[in-house]
Amino acid sequence: MLTAAGTPLLVFLLLPILALLLKTSPQTVAHYLAERNTLQAIGLSLTTSTITATGVGVFGTPLAYLLARRRFHGRTLIEVLIDWPTVLPPAVAGLALLMAFGRRGLLGGLLQTTGVEIAFTSAAVVLAQMFVAASYYIKTAEIGLAAVGCDLEQAAALDGAGSLAIFRYIMLPLAWRGIVGGAALCWARALGEFGATIIFAGNYPGRTQTMPLAVYIGFEIDLNQALTLAAILLVLSFGILITVRAILRDAPE
Repeated sequence: MLTAAGTPLLVFLLLPILALLLKTSPQTVAHYLAERNTLQAIGLSLTTSTITATGVGVFGTPLAYLLARRRFHGRTLIEVLIDWPTVLPPAVAGLALLMAFGRRGLLGGLLQTTGVEIAFTSAAVVLAQMFVAASYYIKTAEIGLAAVGCDLEQAAALDGAGSLAIFRYIMLPLAWRGIVGGAALCWARALGEFGATIIFAGNYPGRTQTMPLAVYIGFEIDLNQALTLAAILLVLSFGILITVRAILRDAPE
């Protein structure tokens, strides 16, 4: 009964993906992979999503650790702030970033005095991706870190280990599953980011045009190119998710 009840939803989720793949022939993919704009969009997407996942990992891991192991005033506010971008419409996120870092934004004047321009550059692509994808990493890493027993942390502290040593040699090795899983989700979400990017970074081939933006333009100009890039996005996102799940499943406890 449970299988019968859940099957319609599974079919609904699978059917559009299957239809897109069946409408994209290998010959079409090979043809558009030889085009410069397609390769530029793929390269920019892979580069920016990797930078995004790395940056979120560096700055988000301490925040995930803080939320997982400490209780303090303002915790709820911080959690809401982290979750907020996931419920914001992408256009609102992009407009908010533009009002913060654009030429007329809160920090725009200060940045211009130092010769730094962020809006409508590759840096804007990374910032847009970080804004919408950071919570995926932080929340998943927080769950992994919270699962580590407090007694191990306390025992290490009694033996004279400092906070940094405890985090490096105890917390990270035991919580790596959540951290790796969160990084994969963050990378995949950054790879598919569209709404905030097109408003904050624009859609300039070779500079800010990622694969989702190229799909959008291709849908209006060249449907086959859009199908090719969409199929590549599907394969990349599926590949990273299935690979990470396989690693987590087969890795020793």
